[in-house]
Amino acid sequence: MLFFFAGGVENQVRQVLKTGAGKCINCRSPSDLVEYDKVLKLFFVPVWRWPGKDQLMHCKNCNLFFPPWFSRLPPREDVDLQCQVCGRGVDCDFRFCPFCGSSL
Repeated sequence: MLFFFAGGVENQVRQVLKTGAGKCINCRSPSDLVEYDKVLKLFFVPVWRWPGKDQLMHCKNCNLFFPPWFSRLPPREDVDLQCQVCGRGVDCDFRFCPFCGSSL
């Protein structure tokens, strides 16, 4: 007997609290401060929904959810490189940005 399971948990926007509250850390487009729900999907059908714990930032362009404090981190002073996409300081040993994943 073989069973096949297709499902997972994803975040979905419940309510937009503030439009254009910041910039996306991935694509630098405007992002909104939102309340969100976690949704369990089985075979791509929503089965169970429960509220998320905190408010998150949501980018409509790349569909990324991230905490609001993450976009306000100060740049580090002890780094050699600066990421061209997100603008954060990165150690020279890295080949990819640890914040946005873009290639250095």
